[in-house]
Amino acid sequence: MQKPPFKKDEPFIGSEDGVLLKQIQDTHAPDGSDFTVRPLLHIVDDILNPVMSQDVGIIEDYNKQTGVHAMIECYLSIYPWEAKLLLSLAALALNHGEIWLLAEVYSSNQLAASLAILKQVPEIMENSFYHKRQHDALTNLVKSIIDMTWCIIQFKELPSDYITKDEPPFSTAVAAIPFAVYWSIRSILLSATEITRLTSTGDEYYMPSAQEAELSLVANKISRGHDYFKQELSKCLDRIDEKFRREVETMLCGQVDNMDLLKRLIYRKDDILPLFDGRTKRTVTLDVLKSKDVLLLISDLHISQDELSILEQIYYETEYSKGSPAMVWMLIVDPSVRWTESMQRRLQNLQVEMPWYSVYRPSLIDPVVIRFVKERWHFRNKHIVVVLDSKGRELNPNARHMMYIWGTVAFPFTRKREEELWKGEQWTLELLVDGIDPKLINWMREGKHMFLYGGLDIDWIRKFTATANKVARDANISLEMVYVGKSLDSGRKKVEEIMQIINMEKLSSCWPDMAMIWFFWARVESMLLSKIQLEKRDDEDPVLQELKKIRDYDKNDVGWAILAKGSTLMESSDSWEPKADAAFKIFVDKSPVSSSSQPPADSE
Repeated sequence: MQKPPFKKDEPFIGSEDGVLLKQIQDTHAPDGSDFTVRPLLHIVDDILNPVMSQDVGIIEDYNKQTGVHAMIECYLSIYPWEAKLLLSLAALALNHGEIWLLAEVYSSNQLAASLAILKQVPEIMENSFYHKRQHDALTNLVKSIIDMTWCIIQFKELPSDYITKDEPPFSTAVAAIPFAVYWSIRSILLSATEITRLTSTGDEYYMPSAQEAELSLVANKISRGHDYFKQELSKCLDRIDEKFRREVETMLCGQVDNMDLLKRLIYRKDDILPLFDGRTKRTVTLDVLKSKDVLLLISDLHISQDELSILEQIYYETEYSKGSPAMVWMLIVDPSVRWTESMQRRLQNLQVEMPWYSVYRPSLIDPVVIRFVKERWHFRNKHIVVVLDSKGRELNPNARHMMYIWGTVAFPFTRKREEELWKGEQWTLELLVDGIDPKLINWMREGKHMFLYGGLDIDWIRKFTATANKVARDANISLEMVYVGKSLDSGRKKVEEIMQIINMEKLSSCWPDMAMIWFFWARVESMLLSKIQLEKRDDEDPVLQELKKIRDYDKNDVGWAILAKGSTLMESSDSWEPKADAAFKIFVDKSPVSSSSQPPADSE
């Protein structure tokens, strides 16, 4: 008798499932071995997801003479529950991977072509279109099994220090894992049978009603199982994060020394040397950081060479002239992302290049730490520098901005120091460009008129530079112009092309190094974010207002310009030399310096 359809809100394990669950648990006879399942699951996921999303494959029908209970008891009883499930998925992936490889190369490789004929690959590829509905159903089923498997293995990886394992939600979720494994293996066997029948019978294939009902049954069970484990895992993670947050935030407010905090953030055990010393190129213990001020450089693998060059300069200057704070690079990697050989090479290259300490392997950093870093310190994609004193107290949640703005002048990189430095700043060209270009410093000292301009519209640039030069000649003014491009996140190639044109046509000066343009825009962003981090208001802070204008200019590809005389940035002609007043007032009124972003009209 066919079981009635499942209700949407029906629990994953019903009251009638007790006997089945007892039978499943009776097959379990683990030998005590421990298995690292995540690397294998990454491989299985890589194989099955691309394969199942393309064309129908084929696997051996190992469901012909054995049932689910017998298979678990005879072949998988000694393994932990998550390993039973993963080995079953691996068997499916092994056969799919073979067929998929043949399907990819059989048309161009003679040996593969012969094997493909034996495996009926040409017929599989030809007939896959006609059975798309059945294929899609099997694809979705296998994907659901993989998704649920990822949830299950995460329960095993939860830190015991922050979760009570004999209480819900952890205890109830773990108790349901055998049931989930049973239904997953049952689903895998059903998938194997149906894929084999589908690929062997070709156009004559049809799915009997009994098999279709069975497929619907297991798909429903797996889908609800995945939803259940995802929900329970979320509850566990919330509890872990809350306990960890309370513990670490207490430490950040002050303690005897910094070691307890650093062990929580980097690695708690003493079984390995968790730090790589960039100077000696050897691994060392966390004790090298004991009672030291620490700068935590937190980033992903995409930290750029430009960013590293600035940090390295600040690091050496701080070390030699200000004391010896230790810097530690914490690489943040999404735990769900498979670690590849190319990522490992990138890590090793960066570690060798950096003169400071780094966490030897990113896997040493617990996922709860990664979530904490993202929540408390708002780490997303761009690197941050968290400042801790010798007792582990947090002095600044992100000193990157003040490092970019003031360099080592900002030492010891505290929030208090940041506020002090801003009190002494005004909206000047010196603040905007700092020491990026020595020529600009000389022009400022000479009191010259200067335009900084940018954008990606070369027609605007030609018209702007021609008009500015004409106005300057007519007013007998010494004028310098420097192209500062555009923030390089989106326009690097275009900026390089425009710089070539500007140099070739001698329209104005350009900075010779793209790193200078990158740093100009990095400082603009840093000044803006520093102001925001200090909770400054637009209507009370003229520097913040001007920074937002430049940021808005950069959002568009049209041209823009800022005029300065000496170090003074000007938006009107009130403070200019009398002989320049009339000419530049007309020019400014017609140019984007004041408010418009359109090209200036020719001055006749």
